[in-house]
Formats: sequence, structure tokens, C-alpha cells
Amino acid sequence: MSPLPIRLKLTLWHFFLFASAAVLICMASYWMLQRSLDATEYHDLQERAEDVQLILAHAGPGSSLEQLRTDFAAFYTYKDDGKYLQVRDDHGNWLFRSRRLKAADPLLPSPEQLPAVGLIAEFHQGDDLVRVLSYSVTVNGRKYAVQTGLSLDRSLLLLTRFRTNMLLLTPAVILLAGIGGYFMSRKALRPVALLAAEAQRIDERNLHHRLPVPKAKDELSTLSCTLNNMLERIDKAFASVRTFTGNASHELRTPISLLRTEIEVALYRPRDTEEYRAILGRLHAETIRMTSLVENLLSLARADGGAETIVLAPMRLQAILDQVAETWRNATLQAMLDFRVEMPETDLFVLSDASGIRRMLSILLDNACKYTPPGGTVTLRANAIGSRTEISIQDSGIGIDHAYKERIFDRFFRIPTNGPLPSGSGLGLSLAKWIAECHNTELCLESTPGDGSCFSFSLQNSNSAFQHSPVASDLRTKLLDPSRSHQETTSSV
Repeated sequence: MSPLPIRLKLTLWHFFLFASAAVLICMASYWMLQRSLDATEYHDLQERAEDVQLILAHAGPGSSLEQLRTDFAAFYTYKDDGKYLQVRDDHGNWLFRSRRLKAADPLLPSPEQLPAVGLIAEFHQGDDLVRVLSYSVTVNGRKYAVQTGLSLDRSLLLLTRFRTNMLLLTPAVILLAGIGGYFMSRKALRPVALLAAEAQRIDERNLHHRLPVPKAKDELSTLSCTLNNMLERIDKAFASVRTFTGNASHELRTPISLLRTEIEVALYRPRDTEEYRAILGRLHAETIRMTSLVENLLSLARADGGAETIVLAPMRLQAILDQVAETWRNATLQAMLDFRVEMPETDLFVLSDASGIRRMLSILLDNACKYTPPGGTVTLRANAIGSRTEISIQDSGIGIDHAYKERIFDRFFRIPTNGPLPSGSGLGLSLAKWIAECHNTELCLESTPGDGSCFSFSLQNSNSAFQHSPVASDLRTKLLDPSRSHQETTSSV
């Protein structure tokens, strides 16, 4: 069963809410009317009993039983012949009995048996429902039981008419509630429909457009702001993809054009062996550069798509740094740089991906070698700080201006220099930043123009209990063999 639309849900909720409210109001009104009629009838009966008390008080204490009967007969026989009244003293003697109560003969308890508020009873006399109040009054030290009554026909007729009107009015209210709920839901969802229509007009060609934000600070304005923020992120993502595609095309066009030119020149006329070897050497150098560029592009694309994985495991840091240092020692020597490696004497085990760390360090060392003039210094350093180990690469190169520190990790961004730009594509630091994020750390930069740069990051130390376990012993054996560790880690990535 498919879920109901929001408009239908709002209509149904509005319908049930107002229908329930209408039913409850009708029931409460009927109950309040009934209580009001009961209270009015009780006070009417009580006043009649008090009238009897006034007659007894007016007769005086010395009045005989016959005199009291005569007074009651003279006062009530014609006035209240159609009413309900009977009076009895504390000895059980009747002072007065109306014709209707005498015919019905309802029970009248003695004055001592009656509560202070009286006793209510009902009985049928023909088609009439009669309610009587048995009430105790005290006059001149003597107690009398007074029973007064009245017909409930008018009250029942009033309640019946009220109930009939409510039964006729309630369906109309419920119907109006349903119609009102439908139009209210339409009006409430109209701004949402307008937002949806505006959002449907936005595509990849006009992502700069934004949805209107209502002035009222309500849920709709929050929704509009949220959608606008999402559109802004999508716009930036599309712009980044366009920039990335354009830059990648530009970077690939130059070496491809050079390859084509070299090949065309080589084919223009026959050449000797040495000339062909020179041309092939230049082509080989360009293919190496293109291969590095394509590998970096592929790594970034796989990283964006989530296909490039980094597996963290306890690794011996000294083995990784020794391998990186051995790889770059000849390169720094050819660049006439003083390459230094500073590591603590104790073994350090960190949670890392050996292949990823080696790649990141190679990127940072390559960057340091390119921007450090001959005679400068490049230092690879590792320090244990608490539960983490900080690794840094510091150079004495040209440094990075403060204006470029925020953009240094952008893809294809290269710091402008006065002379020719060093070789590269501007993708290395972006890739190094992604590797650092996969290691739950941040690649930090400290640089002063003309005084060199320092890139640093920290890694979590592995558990000391794990280091002394049998599994760790086997792992240390593997890590002591850098080539074996490199093969296993590369296969996992």
C-alpha cells in the first residue's frame, strides 16, 4: 500500500480534529444543559419545601393537628391541586397530601431518616415522569417531612430538542471541517508547491539561481535556506568538476602536442641513429611525465568516487622512513641539497597505511626539492608526542606567501614564481591532503617567504599491548622487510 500524499494527510488530520472537537463540544453542551436543568429543578423543589416551612412557622407552636390540616387545605387545595405536595410530622401524621401524590403514593421517609440536602426520587405517573424531593424542615422544635415534586416533561422536551438539533448540526460541522481541511491543506502547501516549481526550473545550466526565501522566520524559510545552501554546494561541485576537467585537459594537451610535434619532425625526413635516439629520449621523458599526471588524476578520481581505499594497521615507522629516505637520497644529492633524517632511537609503531604514507612523504619531498635552491637543506623528522607521532618535512627553500596558503592544496594550483615553473601538475599536495584525511589527521603548513616551509602531520601510536603480542612479533618481522611490506600494502590498496 502506497503512503498517502501530504495534502490528503493534512485534510484527514484537520477533519478528524474538528470532527472530534465538534462531537466533544456537543456532548459537553448536552451534559452541561442537563446539569443546569437538574440544579434548577432541585432549587425549585427546595424553595417549595421552604414555603411549607413558612406556613408551619406562621401557624405558631400552639396549633393543633386539625388546625394545620385546615391551613394547608385552604392554601394548597385550589392553588396547588395539580401540583405534587405532601407533608407529615415526626409522629407520622399527615398534614397535607395532594391528589396526585396520594394516587401515586411515593415513599416519604420520616424526618430523622432524611439527609440535610434532601432525598431525590423519580417515578412515572401515566406518561409523565415526576421528580420529587423529600426534605426535612424544623419548626418550633418539631420536625416535619416535606415531599414536593414536579413534572419533567418540559425539561425532557428541551433536552430532546437540543439533542435533535445537535444531531443535525454535528454532521454539518463535520462536513465543513472536511471541506475547510482540504482548502487549508492546499493553502498551507501552496508555498511548498511554489518552491518545488522553482527548484524544477534549476538545472546544470543555471545553478546560480536561488530559491526565494519567505520573510517569515518559519519552516518554509528554513527549507528555502537549506535548499539554497545545497544548490550552492552543488554549484561549487559542478564548478570544481569543470575546472578539474579543463585543467586536466590543458595539462594533457601540452605533452600530447609535444609528442605529436616530435613525431612529425622525426617523420619529416630520414635521420641518423643518434637523432632518433635523442627524439626517443625526449618522447620517453614526456611519457613519464604524462604517466605521473594520469596516475595522479586516476588516484584523485578514485578518491572522490570512494574506490581508493586506505587500510590502517600497526606499522613500524622507522622501516617506512628508512625506505623513503633511501629512495630520495640520490635525488636530493643530484639537486645539491643537504638531506637529513631525524628519528628517535626507540622503535615507534603507528596506525597507518604504509603505501599511503610513503606516497605522501614522496610528494612532500618532491615539493621540497623543487622549491629549494641548490645548497639548501631538506629535513625528514619524526617525534613522539604523547599518544601520537608527528612527522614533518622542513626545507630552507623559497617559502610560500601567506596569500597562497589557503589555495596551496587546491588541485592544479601552482605558486607563481618569477622564473620558469618547476615541473609538475599541481596535483601532489591535493593527493597528500586526501591521504592525511584518510589517516584521521591534518596536513599542516608553516611557511615564511624566503625562509622555507614545513609540512607536518601526526599519526596515532599503536597499542603498546599489541606491540608485545605474538601477532605483533610476526608483524614486526614483516615490517623489517620493506619490500615485503610494500608488496602486501600495495595489494591491499
